[in-house]
Amino acid sequence: MAPLKHRAVASSFIFKFPEDDMTKKPQVALFRRSGQVSTYQHKYAGVSGSVEETDENPLATAWREIQEETTLTSDSLRLFRQGKPFSFADESIGRKWTINPFGFVLKSEKEGGRGEAGIQIDWEHEGYEWFDPDVVNESEGFQGVPRILESLRRVWFNIDLGEAAGKTLAEGLTALQTDHESGARQLASKALGIFIKVIRQLDTGARDQWWRNVRFAGWHLWKNGRESMGASILNVVLASLKLIEQRLPSQGTVSTDSVDGTIAELEKYAQERQDAGSKVSASLETFLEQTISGDEPLRILTLSSSSTITSGITRVLSKTSRPVEVRVLESRPLFEGVKMASAIGSFVNENKVNARLVIYTDASVGVAAKDVDVVLIGADLIDKTANVSNKTGSLPAVLTAKHVSPKSKIVVLSEKEKVLPFNPPGQEENDPREVTQAWDGLTPSTTKGPNTRIDVKNIYFEWIPSSLIDHYVTEDGIATSEGISEWAGEVHKRADQFFTDL
Repeated sequence: MAPLKHRAVASSFIFKFPEDDMTKKPQVALFRRSGQVSTYQHKYAGVSGSVEETDENPLATAWREIQEETTLTSDSLRLFRQGKPFSFADESIGRKWTINPFGFVLKSEKEGGRGEAGIQIDWEHEGYEWFDPDVVNESEGFQGVPRILESLRRVWFNIDLGEAAGKTLAEGLTALQTDHESGARQLASKALGIFIKVIRQLDTGARDQWWRNVRFAGWHLWKNGRESMGASILNVVLASLKLIEQRLPSQGTVSTDSVDGTIAELEKYAQERQDAGSKVSASLETFLEQTISGDEPLRILTLSSSSTITSGITRVLSKTSRPVEVRVLESRPLFEGVKMASAIGSFVNENKVNARLVIYTDASVGVAAKDVDVVLIGADLIDKTANVSNKTGSLPAVLTAKHVSPKSKIVVLSEKEKVLPFNPPGQEENDPREVTQAWDGLTPSTTKGPNTRIDVKNIYFEWIPSSLIDHYVTEDGIATSEGISEWAGEVHKRADQFFTDL
């Protein structure tokens, strides 16, 4: 027998929700493949196409194929969910497939889209129909492509989790996606709370199916919650799965009492996890005492709003006798830096400590960075080579400080849970109205014209190369880039243990 030819494809499912209400059950569009395609003629499928070498990633493939086959673009669709890829062989056509499933939501005219009117199919399809996701199956009578249900259930997880747990997870994912106030650590705490609620609502029964559903729910929290800040969520999910596995029966069924005990362990872990933040703050205090000692005023430059940074600075203020000046960049467009400065200011007033706070505009970082001792940066994500993703404005602050205050130390303050062992996600873009709302009515004249289109970009995160970072301060003390890489390897192994066979 000739060896099977391997092909990776993106398979996209387009959903529409009644009255744009995401809490209601949607319909999913399935497209009947034409007689002109090379495989599975006249079968129902999602919008599918091969991942090409020129595609940045499978999601880029999905967007390209959707536009080619339906004319829909991001003006008419938004990404709903990504599903975990899987592979299977079809010896009847000599292929081994790797399927990368995605779900998209069709925007109505109210949302700025064109609704169904925007779907214009090309030669690859004979037509399309809307289906209740629950009626999709892999029987010969349904006339779907092989593994169509397996692909769909990976983005529409209610099929496996059940309506109650599926709804709780869906609402939780939306809450994580739309939370633009919390830092990565706080977001992970919310994800843990959602995970516990989902586990409460999963049907008990066969051990293997229950354990698989728990792991899939955890995977979705990581990948579909807020992936740009997902390292903390991943690490919290992995720690939770380890606790759950320890209480899992070796075979048979999972009882309600067993689940209750598991939830109690997770709630205990949620409480204990808060201790890591205190340890990070203590590590910062020790680092500053040992590295920047003396009685001279200590000048710190920071930005954005991070619970880790706030706790660290207030710990230092409460313990040191030397004067401290904290300079905070306002951190547009949501002015998180102002919020953090307010929190630190409240602490200063309540505890009558010797400190001065100064808020600077982002654009005046050249002034703010002059004569600082420390640039204190948080981390939303640290990759396996110790590069740091943080709030936009972090890189200019670091580069500027190295120029105007060459003796300053660039310090990343972070829990180890921020380390991500996998390739980081793509750039996250957010609602441009967050930027334009501060323009006081200038938007129409600057962004619209008969011959001009001006796009407004709202990028939340940027990367600071490890070569620009002097020190990493964690709950375990000072970490090196090599130590971070080793930790990333450990996290990778644990993730493989729980997710590879899903």
